[in-house]
Formats: sequence, structure tokens, C-alpha cells
Amino acid sequence: MNSPTGSSPKEAEDFLAAHPDIEAIDIVMIDANGVGRGKIIRRHELESLYKGGRNLPTSVLGLDITGEDVDKTGLVWDTGDGDQLGWPIPGTLRPLHGAKPQRGQMLMSMFDRDGKPAGSDPRHALVRQVEALAAQGLHAAGAFELEFFLLDPERDSEGRVRPAKAVVDGRSSGKTEVYSVDHLHGMEPLFSDIYAGAKAMDLPIETLISEYAPGQYELTLHYRTDILAAADDLVMLKRLVRQQARRHGVVACFMAKPFADYAGSGMHLHVSLRDDGGGNVFAEKQQGQWSLSLLHGLGGMIETMGESMLVFAPHANSWRRFVAQSYAPVSPTWGVNNRSVALRVPAGDTRNRRIEHRPSGVDANPYLVAATVLAALRKGLEGKLDPGPETTGNGYAAETPSRPTPTDWRSAIEAACGSEFLKQALGPAMHRTFTEIKKAEYFRVARTVTELDYHLYLHEV
Repeated sequence: MNSPTGSSPKEAEDFLAAHPDIEAIDIVMIDANGVGRGKIIRRHELESLYKGGRNLPTSVLGLDITGEDVDKTGLVWDTGDGDQLGWPIPGTLRPLHGAKPQRGQMLMSMFDRDGKPAGSDPRHALVRQVEALAAQGLHAAGAFELEFFLLDPERDSEGRVRPAKAVVDGRSSGKTEVYSVDHLHGMEPLFSDIYAGAKAMDLPIETLISEYAPGQYELTLHYRTDILAAADDLVMLKRLVRQQARRHGVVACFMAKPFADYAGSGMHLHVSLRDDGGGNVFAEKQQGQWSLSLLHGLGGMIETMGESMLVFAPHANSWRRFVAQSYAPVSPTWGVNNRSVALRVPAGDTRNRRIEHRPSGVDANPYLVAATVLAALRKGLEGKLDPGPETTGNGYAAETPSRPTPTDWRSAIEAACGSEFLKQALGPAMHRTFTEIKKAEYFRVARTVTELDYHLYLHEV
């Protein structure tokens, strides 16, 4: 059968001809938790994958964060744990820099055996929202920012994680080296390999900074006219950073909040909408007067934020990031050139007007985040929703009683389970899969007795 993704066997032929030393290829699909799952195939298997897809069990889409089946997703015994087909995503077959022996990598998307998109594949949720916007003459552009920590592979004497030592000279730093260029030099060999890997993968990474916590960094990606490509970029960049960090003996950490006393890691999404002629519909038509499309888009994102928070903060640890004055927004607010709000309109050229969506942690699934944001934009535009007044000054002190958001993980799960908006945004199958996985993860965490329990209660109650 023909590939439902539009991939062509010629892509495989050209890749193998250009890289005669590559012996194997990682074939990776992204599950509901954003975890890459798949296989490593040998060189001679690649062309057959492009011609007929590759069998993967349906249940691989219904795993929790530990890799255990979540039967209530309906993807395990209800299907007899049959196979679906993974097909190549065009343009993602690339060499992996520094792999020994030399390997490549390719992203896949899952389909039923009749060629229909698998309802529980997160990437298809974003595809559906992109197509729905296109039917209205609109096209989403965007880019993600990647914040992460580099940690020492060894814990300290009390079992706590700690920032990685500089790979150049082993120097330690427990300070917040925000925007310190000299601090970046200590990780120069690692970052050089990340940039070399990105070049080999045609991945458009740009600025590197030292972020607002010890051992925290940020990499930005070039703005894409296709938000689906932007989400693919983020997936591949996370895998690249993790791979190169491991080669240099440090741990790339994508937890939202690894350190209690410092800021966590976000995954900000910059998004704009273009019309069929390429014009930015968020741009002001008159100086000093906001575009109605921008305001209505903000209104949709604010209106739906409460029921969407599980997508933006999907894990127990995600909720530790939402602390006042830690650059993680805690209420559905918007403002201009203001990093204390959830929805920031950056200052600058009005022709490039965009919204920076700031609630998501780096532990969120970029496909589901983008799908939810686009669905919210559509709702705002169609309903001409009012975002309310702009927040100026300290957004953490802003009051938004008419638009409450969950304050903890369990409340977010309950809100997501009952949300018709989120069901529409993700699709019924993906909504069921995602919420059932989150419920299973919640109960796993809730029944676990931790060291903190012993510390607080063992000898005191």
C-alpha cells in the first residue's frame, strides 16, 4: 500500500546512498507522555519499511510513564493487542551525530491497517487541528523553546540530584548563572556536539543561554511556518540533547521541577496565524489598535485554559513548577512584554506579532500542547471571545475569579476528563487514552509511600 504519510521509498534510497557507513536506524514514535518508543532496525530493513510500514503493537500507544499497559485506554486486550503500522514521517530520516557504530533516526506516525490515522497517536491530534484551521483559510506558524537541566549522574550524600560539573574542567557551580556566557564555556564540548548533531539532522536550533537556576539551560528553535514541523523539531531536539549529554557523561533532565528552591523548566510555544496569502492575521491593521484576531485568539486560550491544564502539566512533578514569582504562570492572564502572565504578547515588529503560550512544562507532549492551543485559538476566533483587560505589572498578583484553573494534579485530571473542549481538541480516542493514562499515573503516585512520609511521620504520629 502507499504510505499514508506521503513518504516515498526514494527518501530511503537517497539516505542510504548518501550515508554508506550507517549500519542501523532508530525508528521512533511518540506516545501520549511524549516518550519515544520503537525499534532499532538494520540498514537492509529501511527500504521495506518505506514500502509497507512497520508493525508495532497497538498497546504501545496506551502505556503509562513506567511503560506499563493501561488497560482502560481500550488499547490492550480490547484490541487483542494487535498490530498497527508505523509509517515514516517525511523529512525526519537523519544521521545521528557521534553514534558508534554510525546510526540514523526517523520519526514515525501510527496508522490502522486500513491506512486510517491511529486515534491515540498524539501527532494525529495536531494534524487534525492544522487541517481544521486550513479549512478556514488559516495556517499556524510557531516554535517551541526548550528549557532543561544538566545534572551530575551521581547524587549528593543525601541522595539529592545536583547540577552537572563542567565537562571542560570539572568545575562545580551551585549558583544561578543566568545569562552567563562564561558559564556556558564550561559545557562547550557538549554544546558543540549538540549543534553538530542539529546540523546533521537539519534541525534549526538557534540561541543558547544559561537559564534561571543552577545547571539550567535553554535552546531556541527557528520559527516555522508549519507548526507541525515545529513540534517535530522539539521532539528531535529533546532526543538529541539527551543523546549528546549521555555521551559526555552528564544527565539531560526534562523534569518540570528537579530542584525545589529554584525555577522549573518550561516549554513555551510561540504561535501565530497566517492567511492563505501569507499575511499575519495577528498583526495590527492600525497603529496602536490590537488585531481582533489576536484578542479573540487570546480569549479562546484564556477561556479553555482551566480544562486544558492537564495537557500543559501532565505529571505530579509538573505541578511543583507553579510557584509565584518563579516565571511559571499560575492564572489565565495575558499581557504585553510581561513574563509574569500565562499568555505573553512579545514586544517588537507588528508584522511578526505572535502569542507566547507559557504554561507548559518541558515534560509536556508538544503535539498535544500545540493541538490544544490551536483548538483554543479556533474557539476564540469562532466565538469572538473577549480576553478581558490586559494584565500589567505583576501577573502573579492578578485576580481572575471568573476563570478558575486547577490548583493541583488531581483537579486537573478531573477537569480534563469532563471537558468537551479537550475531547474535541484531541479527538475522542486520544482524549480517552490520555486521561486514562493520567488517572493510572495519579493512582500509582498516590499509593506510593515516599521517603518524605517517613521523614515527617515515622516517629511523630
